[in-house]
Amino acid sequence: MGIFERKGREKAERRSLIMGCAKKLILEYGVEKVSMEDIAKQAELSKGTLYLYFSGKDELFSEICEESAARFSEYVQSRLEGGISGLEALKRYWLSYLEMYGESEDLFILFNMRQFLAPADSFISLEENAGTASYVFYHLIKKMIEQGISEGTFEKDIESGLVVKTIIALFSQAVENAAKLPRAARKSALIIDELKTVFQIMLRGIARVEIDRSCLVLPDLSTFNKNKD
Repeated sequence: MGIFERKGREKAERRSLIMGCAKKLILEYGVEKVSMEDIAKQAELSKGTLYLYFSGKDELFSEICEESAARFSEYVQSRLEGGISGLEALKRYWLSYLEMYGESEDLFILFNMRQFLAPADSFISLEENAGTASYVFYHLIKKMIEQGISEGTFEKDIESGLVVKTIIALFSQAVENAAKLPRAARKSALIIDELKTVFQIMLRGIARVEIDRSCLVLPDLSTFNKNKD
């Protein structure tokens, strides 16, 4: 390995270390109470070195959010092989969500950072922020719903963009409520069940009356874990 390749790898590893330390501190103390100095100490770096990698909390937290979103998006896309229906795509989206966040606390970390970065985000302009994680999520789910409309699974007169914004807003509210609890009281299974309920209500609300309601049921966390064994 050449000197440039080695230096590039070392830089990537240090950035990953910094982001990991930031997530650990946020989970323990909350995003508002974590400073760049705290992160530098946790990473055993000088504050000056930390600023060589990130200009401030906004840039650091934004990169953590975008990296996580990119990994999730790639994972979902890998499960959406050709030939599946829009409804099946939405179910696989949910399964991917369980696989990545069902038993971790990353969801709370990412939500806290997103709220810190955009506290007044009302999801009104999701379709306009090209290149961001929110934009990718918005259009991914919107495409699945529109496919379901064209296939006759969902009502043809629904506004797909509005449905997606409502889903994201309700998901965010559920996570926000859980994030306010003491860390020991946060139960991943409980929040996942609440998100499942929200998702199913939305599916039932947009599905045509002729559709078998049993087809709109999402797997719960216990079923998912049983299938993994």
